[in-house]
Amino acid sequence: MSAMRRPLLYSIVRGSLVLQILIGLCAGIALALLWPAAALKVALLGKVFVTALKSVAPILVFVLVMAAIANHRQGQQTHIRPILALYAIGTLAAALVAVVGSFLFPSHLVLAAPDSGITAPGGIAEVLQGLLLSAVANPVQALIDANFIGILAWAIGLGFAMRQAGESTRTLLGDLAHGVSLIVRLVIRCAPLGIFGLVAATLAESGFHALYGYLHLLAVLLCCMLFVALLVNPLIVFCKIRRNPYPLVFTCLRESGITAFFTRSSAANIPVNLQLCERLGLHEDTYSVSIPLGATINMAGAAITITVLTLAAVHTLGIQVDLGSALLLSLIASISAAGVSGVAGGSLLLVPLACGLFGISSEIAMQVVAVGFIIGILQDSAETALNSSTDVLFTAAGCMAAGESEELSQQTVTEE
Repeated sequence: MSAMRRPLLYSIVRGSLVLQILIGLCAGIALALLWPAAALKVALLGKVFVTALKSVAPILVFVLVMAAIANHRQGQQTHIRPILALYAIGTLAAALVAVVGSFLFPSHLVLAAPDSGITAPGGIAEVLQGLLLSAVANPVQALIDANFIGILAWAIGLGFAMRQAGESTRTLLGDLAHGVSLIVRLVIRCAPLGIFGLVAATLAESGFHALYGYLHLLAVLLCCMLFVALLVNPLIVFCKIRRNPYPLVFTCLRESGITAFFTRSSAANIPVNLQLCERLGLHEDTYSVSIPLGATINMAGAAITITVLTLAAVHTLGIQVDLGSALLLSLIASISAAGVSGVAGGSLLLVPLACGLFGISSEIAMQVVAVGFIIGILQDSAETALNSSTDVLFTAAGCMAAGESEELSQQTVTEE
């Protein structure tokens, strides 16, 4: 058989990782429907994959950021500030979309759930205090706890300190970064098996019957996230690069969003995003810093979740909300979302904070949090997919606008 007519099996095994992930997804759904007992047993594959990603992500971020800063040469431009501006604009725009969506399609809940016992932040000051304490945490403990604020703070500090080190030391840091990246590539190659296990076990265990009672609320959340992903974010990127943004948008959603949807962790998806940035030809000094930062502070999906659930409680209680209060809610949701750690379900813990703006008691607010956990099977997955894919999208847009990625710019123009 000629090389031009390779067997289908060979193409699947050695071909696109996205195709392999889709095959794993379909296989997981089929197994859950046809043999639920067996589907529960393959949950170990998903747990091992997610655990491996979460384990390697803190070390990867620490080493890559430190190496990138230590090996930064005078005259290099990383253009982090414009990317951070895109993060802030995107998160605030997402919160505003959630406000509009919640007023157009108000949700009403049956708030009868018991107090979940979860302790939520008491105010913006407490959130900012938590961020500051996380930044000065013990570096070893930060790595153990996957405290990415602390990891970033120490990596940046050590990176600047190492810029004064000898050439051999900085070369060693670069080699270490490439070594950890190689391990990450090996982990990512296991994504099809991991997603197969995650999907099969989730559908076999939970199904979708528990979501029916909260279908309206879930629909508002998902529609807001889709609106941001397919209309708002492309508009922001177009204003930045002045060309058709959709080839880049669909690439980020396909290759980052799908994986993030099933891992449900922006932190766990950092290795996937770093590899995607490398394939897009972005500048390593830029994406090795902006991607970990994005996983920590770029939380458009979280802003949507906080806003929609808060306004669902407001509408349920019959509280009147004026324009000024709605705008203030958007701002609070954006700031609070930036303090959400890149872990599954983190945004729900900040719903009571936003509810406090309208005088809603903590007891009622925690009932809303309980509702959030009920619909979290899809809500948190979609939220993470939006958050994580947007990290790459805005990083790529910043690099393209600065002329850091000629290959990506030419590819985008060609695809138009």
